[in-house]
Amino acid sequence: MARIIGPSSPLGNKLSEDQKGFFAEHGIIHFPGFLTREAVAVIWQACEEVQARWIAEDRKLVNGIPLKWGHDVDGKPIVQRFAFANQHSPVLAELLKDPRLNALLELVGTGARLGIDEKDGLVVNHYVNTETSKFTEMGWHTDSIRDVFLGKRILPMLNVGIHLDDQDPANGGLRLLPGTHKQSLWNMIFRKKYFLSNEPDREEVAFSIRAGDLTVHDGRCWHRVERSRLTGEASRRRVMYMPIIAGKYDPKSATSHTPLYHKLSHLVK
Repeated sequence: MARIIGPSSPLGNKLSEDQKGFFAEHGIIHFPGFLTREAVAVIWQACEEVQARWIAEDRKLVNGIPLKWGHDVDGKPIVQRFAFANQHSPVLAELLKDPRLNALLELVGTGARLGIDEKDGLVVNHYVNTETSKFTEMGWHTDSIRDVFLGKRILPMLNVGIHLDDQDPANGGLRLLPGTHKQSLWNMIFRKKYFLSNEPDREEVAFSIRAGDLTVHDGRCWHRVERSRLTGEASRRRVMYMPIIAGKYDPKSATSHTPLYHKLSHLVK
C-alpha cells in the first residue's frame, strides 16, 4: 500500500512558512477540514441540480469539453466528469470566491489566478464501481502535458481538489509521486505511459481523506487514481478540481473547440 502523506494545519487566509516549505519540496499538500460536512452536502446538491439539467438537455459538451457519462448503482444515468460546473450553478460559483483559496496563489507567483473560465473550469469527478460505470480509475499522467499538446511553453499550474467523500487509501483513490514537479521535461513526457499505465509505483504516496478536505498538487507531478477495491455505493468517490494558473488569459466559451488532449479521454475507464 502507498505511504500516507499526513495533513498540514488547516488552510487559512495566509500560508504558513511550514506549509510553503512542504509544498516546495514535495509538490503536494493536504489541508484538512476546508469544508464542513454540512457544506459538502450543499455543494453536492448543487452538482446534482446541474446534472439534472444536463440530463434533460442531453448535453455532450461544455465550452468544447466533453462530459463523461455513466450509470449509478441504481442504473440511472449520471455525469461522471463535469466541466465548468461553476458556470452552471451560483452555489458552485460562490464556493470559488472563498478567500482562503487566494492564499494558494502564492504557490504559483506573479499573475496567478483561479482558472474559473479557463482550462476545464471547475471539474467534478464522480467515480463509482458498477458493471456499467465508465469512470472508475485514471492512469498515470501530469496535468502540465496539456501545454505540450497545445504547443505552448509549460507554465506554472496547480490543481486544487475539494473532496466530497471520505476516502480510505486502502480502497483506491489518488496516488502521487512527490517531488516530480522538479523533474526534467524528458521525464515529464516519458517517465510513464500516459493514461495507459495504472500500475502502483514504489515511490507513490496517498492521502487519508475526510469529506471536506482540500488537496493541492503541482501540475507537473505524476499522479493517478487507483480503482476502488469495493463495488457499489461503498466505492463512491467524488472530488472537485479547479486550476490555479498563470500566463496569458485564455477563457473558454460555447464556441471553443475540443482540445486535442481530450482525444485521450476514451483511455480513462
